Amino acid sequence: MSHKREEQLPEERAGAKTILIVEDDDGIGAFLVQAISQETPHRVLLVHDAFQALKAVRSIRPGLLILDYQLPGMNGIELFDQLQMMEDLAAIPTILVSARLPEQEIRQRQIVGLSKPLELDELLETIERLLGGETPSR
Repeated sequence: MSHKREEQLPEERAGAKTILIVEDDDGIGAFLVQAISQETPHRVLLVHDAFQALKAVRSIRPGLLILDYQLPGMNGIELFDQLQMMEDLAAIPTILVSARLPEQEIRQRQIVGLSKPLELDELLETIERLLGGETPSR
């Protein structure tokens, strides 16, 4: 009986949401998944390009998007624009990450930009602020 309760705990975490990460660099993607999974109650789904992201949002509704700007085939801003056209995804908060942030596009779209290399504390604080949760405890 207690085993069954333990299986349910991740789903029962207050305010836990799914974060969709779109990152083509395997090392950065793995770092983001590990950091967010360990430091927040949120679930993480990692995909490696914009086309996988567009497919993923057919079956999940993320609470937050973390998009790399330099993606193969379609950059993070173009992906953001595609997702914004989907009625149920238009209000999802978004973080765009890049070594060279497109400042004008970020301001126009009112999304959060974080520079690579990412500072873990800044990333976690931004995630919690955008998702309306508590600051992660360390």
